[in-house]
Amino acid sequence: MDYLKTRGRIFDIQRYSIHDGPGIRTIVFLKGCPLRCRWCCNPEGQHHDIENMTVNGKPKVMGEDITVEELLPRLITDEFYYRRSGGGITLSGGECLMQPDFAAALLHGCHDLGYNTAIETTGFQKWENIEKVLPYLDYVLMDIKHMDSAKHKEYTGVPNELIHENARRFAESDVDLTIRVPVIPTFNNSPEEIRDIAEFASSLPGVKHLHLLPYHRLGQGKYEGLGREYTMRDIEPMDRSYMEMLLAEAKK
Repeated sequence: MDYLKTRGRIFDIQRYSIHDGPGIRTIVFLKGCPLRCRWCCNPEGQHHDIENMTVNGKPKVMGEDITVEELLPRLITDEFYYRRSGGGITLSGGECLMQPDFAAALLHGCHDLGYNTAIETTGFQKWENIEKVLPYLDYVLMDIKHMDSAKHKEYTGVPNELIHENARRFAESDVDLTIRVPVIPTFNNSPEEIRDIAEFASSLPGVKHLHLLPYHRLGQGKYEGLGREYTMRDIEPMDRSYMEMLLAEAKK
């Protein structure tokens, strides 16, 4: 089992999650992301480099190099909750597919233990890298942020053609695909923009769920801790009634 020796770089492990795949899950956050979304709530995951971030007034090292063999024992501790709830392991980031060999090896190890596996992904990756994880993947949570490529690039740093192509290829594979939409004021929170994304999602074979994720500023303090500017500090979150209106538009 040589894959157990595969080494990768993570920056966090979150337990008892119920929002990132079925059941109760442990989320492993991998370092590195090709996007620079203005609203990103995990800026410490954007760069692959190990960084120092000030957390509650104290320095904290963000980044740890670890093998699959070293990491699996940390995940096994919550096996009871996975079994009882139908949960498992979710890889997130950053963008977990930026480390395709490590992601594939870690998912392989989780599958060998009988755990349900999932990834959260931007979809901005070569398909040959995505193919490495598919044999060990049960569930995909994929962002579709905007249908207009120019606006997508303005707010995230990358165009969206590759993302949309990969969404279709994911949908044509055997994995369970859920589309997620981070709903961001000034970017994609008009009824027309949400409806366009919903129409695209409905065109993908096998997609049964579309999640609208309301904008929040919970990651703002991380930018300060990293010595970076949070450019959306003046953008207010939307109220519940507005999100319900957008949900109604998506359901149409």
